[in-house]
Formats: sequence, structure tokens, C-alpha cells
Amino acid sequence: MNLHSVFRDDIVPGITLTCIKTDKFKTGCLTINLVCKLSRETAASLALLPRVLRRGSKSLPDMQTISAALDELYGTRIEPLVRKKGELHCVGLFTDFPDDRFLPSGQSVLEKAASLACEMLLDPNMNDGIFIDDYVESEKANLIDDIRAAINDKRGYSIDRLLEEMCAGESYSVSKLGDEEQASLITSQSLTELYHKVLAQSKVEIFYCGSAEATFVYKSIKAALGSLNSRKNAFIPKTEIVLYPRNNALRECFETLDVSQGKLTIGFRLGKAMEKPNYPALIVFNALYGGSVTSKLFLNVREKLSLCYYASSMLDKNKGVMLVASGVEFSKFRIALDEIMAQLEHVKDGEISEWELTSAKRYVITSLKSAMDRLGGLEELYLDSVLSLIPYDPLEICNRIEEVTSAQVVDTASEIIPDMVYFLSGEEEGGGGENDS
Repeated sequence: MNLHSVFRDDIVPGITLTCIKTDKFKTGCLTINLVCKLSRETAASLALLPRVLRRGSKSLPDMQTISAALDELYGTRIEPLVRKKGELHCVGLFTDFPDDRFLPSGQSVLEKAASLACEMLLDPNMNDGIFIDDYVESEKANLIDDIRAAINDKRGYSIDRLLEEMCAGESYSVSKLGDEEQASLITSQSLTELYHKVLAQSKVEIFYCGSAEATFVYKSIKAALGSLNSRKNAFIPKTEIVLYPRNNALRECFETLDVSQGKLTIGFRLGKAMEKPNYPALIVFNALYGGSVTSKLFLNVREKLSLCYYASSMLDKNKGVMLVASGVEFSKFRIALDEIMAQLEHVKDGEISEWELTSAKRYVITSLKSAMDRLGGLEELYLDSVLSLIPYDPLEICNRIEEVTSAQVVDTASEIIPDMVYFLSGEEEGGGGENDS
């Protein structure tokens, strides 16, 4: 399955380039990620920063001139990038552009696109050394709108609320967009100060996916980075791994909103599975338990017993947390919860059929291959891999999936413990609606 090759090297201390060479795509992409510590005090400002950087650079001071420059580069795009990886806050810019192989002879976009993205990052449009007020205020308003809009997606809102409560006191409880209170306090001055601090101290991870040779990409990025090439140090934050729940008893949190379908969300700690992670076994376990259409949660809780409109599990390998998200009728909350927990016990007890194990492996392999068939998916796989507790090669993980045994899945599941239950119900008694968001 070696459909691409990987080159990884430091450009300067604290700035690393990962070049993923592949001929599969007609476009290439370049991401610049400032890897920061996730915290409530800075989350909103960091989420705002790439939006403001995207508004203008010194030579292209506004959206109109930027759009004209991008049009000249055959429709190249540069967009803000904000991601949460464990307790790391990765912000920066995403650039995609036509692969040079498909341009008229002698023309190249990669160097120019990299130069433009780095200019936005390193030489933004400022007024007397401060971010322009109009840019900051308009993007701040957009950010606050996005924070407020999170409640409209009840499934996502329930997950966010669970993490806020379950991981209170941990950085993991913080949203990648921050909160409205902190966002409202941002000024041009405070954002500029944070920008300079982050640029000077944060680890910078740069990823390229495309057909260009690694040496050419390396030289292009190094030239475009300009002043950052003189950096000496970089702060590399870490994610705090909490192996087990901090409380002896399972905690429960209830909330009511105007919804017609209950949202039952459960948070688990992965226990000893995070002491020396076996990533292939973790991924297969998740697919077998609730992360696929052949999982125990889907086939039993949803299909056979009809207790949920949907029921699925998801892992954060960086933090050591598993979540189960489900939509249930208000009256079926307790019985659905008990059955979700029972299915985990079945896995721990080794009640795994050969068909279940094989189906889970096939689903994982198909999902990984599907991710590698998308530029964004390929880039994110490698970003996840370098930011993990134990860095790994995504291709190696994919190749090891078939080797996972039932015993390894059972061992992985053996100390997974539920930490908190969150249930979002309606303000009045009523049944569930399958189309409730």
C-alpha cells in the first residue's frame, strides 16, 4: 500500500517540514500549523488569529488584492485553519493549488503559493505595528457568531458539554473556538501581542502533499519563511493523559433544551491502554464496539433493540478518551445507557465473533485508505501521527490492522472505564424525532 513516500526534517529548530510525495492528486496542499497549548485564556484569540491573518498582508493589504493574486495562481486557495488535537491547539493556514504537473510547461505554483501563505503569516497588514481594528472587530464578530451557533448542532453541542463537565480542570474541556466571554475581550493590541509570542515560541509543523520532490519543497519553504529561519527555540506543549476517572462513582449530568430527541453522550477513560498504546488494537476495538456499521452498538443497541436513533463511539488517541454519542427517546434514556455499557462488557468478556473482528478490520482499513485518497485526509493523518503520545507511521498502522487479534482487543478494552454520562432532554415530555439535529 506504499502509494506515497514521506520526507520529514527540521528546516530550523522548532520548524519541521513533512513532505508527503504522491502522484494521486491533481492538486497539492500546504499547511502551516502553529502548535500551541490549548487553554481557556487563549483559545478564542488563537482561533481568531488565522482569520485576521487571512484578511491581508503587507503587499496584499485587503481581500480584493488577495483574491486577484490567488486568481493569477490558477485559483489557489488560502484559508484559516483551527484544530484541536488532544490538548494541543493547532492554528494556521491551509493552502491548496493545482499540481505543477498539470500547468503549462515551465510554470510552477508551489513556490508562489508557499511564498504568499508565509507572507500572510509573517508580514500581516498592520497599522503602526498593530493589527487593523476593522479586521479584528469584524472577524471577532464572525467568531462569536460561530461560537453561538454551536448549540444548533445538538449532537456536537452534547459532546462539547460532556467534555466541559467530564474534563473540568483539564485543558481538554476547552473548545477549539474558545468561549464568547474570552472572545469579547480581544482587542487589536492583545491579539498582536499574542501573535508575536506564538510566532516566537510555538512549534511549527508544515505539511506538503503533492508530486513535487522533497528537496524542491524544502528549499521553497525555507526561502519563504524568511525571518523565522533565525529562530532558536520552540515550546513544545504536551497533552495530559488521565488514565482513569478522578472520581470513584460514575457521574451524571442532565440538561434540558427545546429538543424532541434526547442526546445521550458518555465519556470513558482508556486506562492502561494509554500507558503503552497499541494503536492498531485501539482502532480495531473502537470499530468493533461502536465506530462502524458492523459494531456492537450499531447492530444491537440501534438495530436489534431499537433503543437509539443512532449510536456510535469515537476515540481521541492523543488524550486517551472515548466518547459514545447516541440519540434516544427521553423515556428510554436509562435502558439505552445500560445496554451501551453492557456491550462494552461483552467486549471485555471476549464475546467477539470472527465475523465481528474481520468486519471491524475491513472497516478500519477502508477508512484509512479513504482518508489517504483525500489531500486533507492524508495531511491530517500525518499531523495526528506526529502529535501523538508515541509518534507512528500511518502506513505502518494500516498494514498492521490485519494482525490485530481478539485477545489484543480484549486487553485494550479491559480497563476502559466510564467517567461521565451527559443527557440532553426536552423541556417537556415527548418522544424522539429521528431528524432532530
